[in-house]
Amino acid sequence: MSQLASTSSTKPQSFKTRLARWRRTPIFYPLIGFIIVFIAMALINDNFLTGSNMANLVRQSSIIAIIAVGMSLAILTGGIDLSVGPVMALSGTVMAGLMVAGLPPSLAIILGLLVGAAFGAFNGVFVAFVGMPPIIVTLATMGIARGLGLIYTGGYPISGLPDSFAFFGRGSLAGIEVPILIMIAVYALGYVLLSHTATGRYLYAIGGNEEATRLSGIRVSRYKLLVYTLSGTTAAIAGLILTSRLMSGQPNAGVGFELDAIAAVVLGGTAITGGRGMILGTLVGAMLLGVLNNGLNLMGVSPYLQTVIKGLIILLAIYISRKRSP
Repeated sequence: MSQLASTSSTKPQSFKTRLARWRRTPIFYPLIGFIIVFIAMALINDNFLTGSNMANLVRQSSIIAIIAVGMSLAILTGGIDLSVGPVMALSGTVMAGLMVAGLPPSLAIILGLLVGAAFGAFNGVFVAFVGMPPIIVTLATMGIARGLGLIYTGGYPISGLPDSFAFFGRGSLAGIEVPILIMIAVYALGYVLLSHTATGRYLYAIGGNEEATRLSGIRVSRYKLLVYTLSGTTAAIAGLILTSRLMSGQPNAGVGFELDAIAAVVLGGTAITGGRGMILGTLVGAMLLGVLNNGLNLMGVSPYLQTVIKGLIILLAIYISRKRSP
């Protein structure tokens, strides 16, 4: 009898232990925040939980969510990438321009993705090998990418794309929209990279203590170059989806997307100083941001006020992140 009582008394304790461990993970508070905001929006607006609105919410969130994967890698290493919006627009316009010029969509897509990767690598060279601060480098290349997109298009959208190209932004497979499938694939690759490879461990180490990581024999500059190349690539993938959805290359696309990507990463529990975070937390952060944007739009809140709210939320998330940091 006493043995049974002893066994039953240990069960609540083990649950508390598991809960305490779960609370220490970066994804715990973002997930709680997502659930609270989701329930609040569902209670406030009757149209929020409709099937069409849910599909629209995830589809709209997919672009920022994909960009946020590359941003997560940059922030995890103690950096940042402010050029993702213009790089997305430049890659999309290059794809559109090449298709209008007669190239097959598959080749145009590959070249457009290479433009994004090349721009990311350009950022990485200056950050990793020249030693310039990431915020300065990417602020400069933000203007360069935006300017090149406007020069390439003459400031006008590029239309007349082949109908088959619409598949990437409007198509579906097995009842799931292609942008959502692409988002899932990008996050799956990001998860494997960070959680199941030596490269992922090195990225966390660089963000935690770059000098100690360098002294341990790890070539930090190579991994930083990889991070910014991947950030440019994810921006280009987002450009593919947006260009396909609009069926035109928009040189002014992506304005403010860097803010949304940073918000998704920080809301997902990644420390702004680097070294701590989870890629699944970034997905939760992107969905939380999507729910917030969608709900505020349904409520008729001014987009200007939404920007203010978003900024305040980012400040709050950074404050919580700093408080939780050891």
